Amino acid sequence: MDESADKSKPEEGRAERLRQLVAVFLKLGCIGFGGPAVHFATIEEEAVKRRGWLSHQHYLDIVGSTNLIPGPNSTEVAMHVGYHRAGLLGLVVAGVSFILPAALLTLVFAWVYVTYGEYDFIKPVLLGVKPAVIAVILAAGWRLGRKALRGWSLVVICLAALIGSLAGQETIRTLLVVSLIGLFWLRWTKYRGGAPTSFAALFMALVASWGAPRATKAAQLGGRCALGALAATAGSAAAAPVTYWQMALLFLKVGAVLYGTGYVLVAYLNGGLVDQLGWLTEDQILDAFAVGNLTPGPILSTATFIGFILFATPQDPAAGLAGAAVATICIFLPSFFFVAVLGPIIPRLRQSRWAAAFLDAVNAASIGLIAAVTLKLCGQIFLVWPENAGPWNIVWPACLIAVIAAAVHFRYRVPTVWLVIGGGLLGWLFSLAGAF
Repeated sequence: MDESADKSKPEEGRAERLRQLVAVFLKLGCIGFGGPAVHFATIEEEAVKRRGWLSHQHYLDIVGSTNLIPGPNSTEVAMHVGYHRAGLLGLVVAGVSFILPAALLTLVFAWVYVTYGEYDFIKPVLLGVKPAVIAVILAAGWRLGRKALRGWSLVVICLAALIGSLAGQETIRTLLVVSLIGLFWLRWTKYRGGAPTSFAALFMALVASWGAPRATKAAQLGGRCALGALAATAGSAAAAPVTYWQMALLFLKVGAVLYGTGYVLVAYLNGGLVDQLGWLTEDQILDAFAVGNLTPGPILSTATFIGFILFATPQDPAAGLAGAAVATICIFLPSFFFVAVLGPIIPRLRQSRWAAAFLDAVNAASIGLIAAVTLKLCGQIFLVWPENAGPWNIVWPACLIAVIAAAVHFRYRVPTVWLVIGGGLLGWLFSLAGAF
């Protein structure tokens, strides 16, 4: 007997199955606070335990296979369940139903942000939210790093991505170059050993791929204080005109290479929207990421927020609706494609040594990207850099909020949404006390 067989009533027609998918995944999209781990558990509860749409083993295979393809894992699990339940149309229905609540709620937050974001009563809240978000990113990076960096070879790949990002290399290019070189390096060291030769070969290949100007820039950055250099270069990108076409390509590219977790999204968006295009500031990226954590469902709904604020104005907030729609569709579209095309063969790919090595390299490089963007954001939030030659000053309230958020998160496993709300409340209280 096929363990993955659908155990629901055989007389149910396709229309009824689609209606059930809409009901289940709209519900899960509305209550899915807490990140992928919570999403996995709630999908299993609804689809496996309560309705018997697929076996427990089949569900575990689906969860494991999503790690081998880019995109938000929990959203792709929902798509897989929809595909198993009602074919390609079921894939689309389940995915859209799971994404829609987060996108709509994020759109409301974006409208409030554009309309009232410059008002004085909003600023103290955002000042408290940002260090709380930093604590969330650090905690996620720590957890992911412990799983991803299993051995010194993967640590070297992580450091290579970190150096490339700090040197100013485009984020997605860094991920692909480091991951591909890391793939061959991991396979080489697996069979040959000889770490020093492989170590030298890796970094020589990286320098060659970036070119002499990149190597020179890396050397210059290496001679400066890391946080100081990062903060000093913030906002240096020349702002380019915002176009729907460029934004669509950026989010398509991010959606096509985003592996494993939405927390890497900060690094990708910071590299593309801030460093490369100059459309947004680091503060706006953090604000968007905070809203993504406040809403249920996939954290990639952050794209909805960004697409809206790129085109909306306080005088005409409705102008951002098209931008929000384009950004949301483009960042999730690759996931629909990957699940439809690769879903049936991924269980076999999991047995491939080359696929496993590539995934290890991608995960390690992603940790390096998270570390690089976190350093840059820390310089912006925790340090004040005067325009004159005077020394920098530490923003103690922001540091305190970050420490409290990190301690509470690690000690009590408080969900991210409550950390963000608590950070905003502390920011407001510190503002009342005159600390900010």
